[in-house]
Amino acid sequence: MTIPRYAELARVVRNGFVESRHYGSVVVLDPDGAVAHAAGVPDEPALPRSTLKPVQALACLVAATGALGGTDTLKGPALALAAGSHTGDDRHVEVVRAMLADAGLTEDALGCPVDWPEDEPTRDRLIRAGGQRERIRMNCSGKHAAMLVACVARSWSTHDYLDPDHPLQRETAATVARLAGTPIAHRAVDGCGAPLFGLPLTGLARTFQALVTAPAGSPEERVAQAMRQYPEYVGGWHGHPNTDLMRALPGVLAKGGAEGVLAVATPDGHAVAVKVVDGSPRATTAIVLAALDAVGVPVDGADALRRVPVLGGGEPVGAVTAAIDWTRAPSRTEKEES
Repeated sequence: MTIPRYAELARVVRNGFVESRHYGSVVVLDPDGAVAHAAGVPDEPALPRSTLKPVQALACLVAATGALGGTDTLKGPALALAAGSHTGDDRHVEVVRAMLADAGLTEDALGCPVDWPEDEPTRDRLIRAGGQRERIRMNCSGKHAAMLVACVARSWSTHDYLDPDHPLQRETAATVARLAGTPIAHRAVDGCGAPLFGLPLTGLARTFQALVTAPAGSPEERVAQAMRQYPEYVGGWHGHPNTDLMRALPGVLAKGGAEGVLAVATPDGHAVAVKVVDGSPRATTAIVLAALDAVGVPVDGADALRRVPVLGGGEPVGAVTAAIDWTRAPSRTEKEES
């Protein structure tokens, strides 16, 4: 069996000693869609996990607004939640409940698993109060609520909305392939129960590029704008990496997924996608920022996110930082001269 040649993407240094290394693949696209830099095997299919939520939200938005009479439920924080992985804060839950109520449904219609909120203060409060895990607190409940909103708007069945052959899921698959510019490489089931579509990293980067460069007022632009305008609903208010990155670099679109996946696109059309093969997400933001810096995109506003502290006795003794072993790719200057 041939083992793919993954690149070293990040190092974990403790007191001057390289304790661990993260390997994987990363690709950077120029605004014209050409590959500017690459490392590892970016054309190998990966499962984007929640990084595909913006595309799933797009499919829901198109389906809902294209229905007879349409619906205006999917806008603002609700659309950002549909494209995000929220932390279960009460403010998140309030919006999800409103989305369901607009569709004439309750949280019992959600098909995602029960879970505790990821937001620690909220989780601790609920546990002290004798609360239980709930579907609506699960980080994917916004996406699931959007799917239900779209189904009701189109008079599609809701009990089987997660079935891969459901009209909504067929529309979603077509949307994924269209934006990625490549066929779906593999089909699976995500942790939340929704269909999951595998793509090469180049296709994932192309997807995010399409979202940020879409014409004003288009469904793609509306999804991207909602995420950038309401980043706290994409992630959370307290230390969420996607939220923090979009706050630090206004206009940037960012969405990560489980198992070490992250895609980012800038307002001028640069796009990056990364997959860490050991599944750890701790270095993905630093890797993406290093990749953008390598092609000349200003990332100074996010300097604090380029290092993840390594602690010893509760004090910083090192950091996790990007250390990308770039595969040789033509520089921008070389491409212009050619």
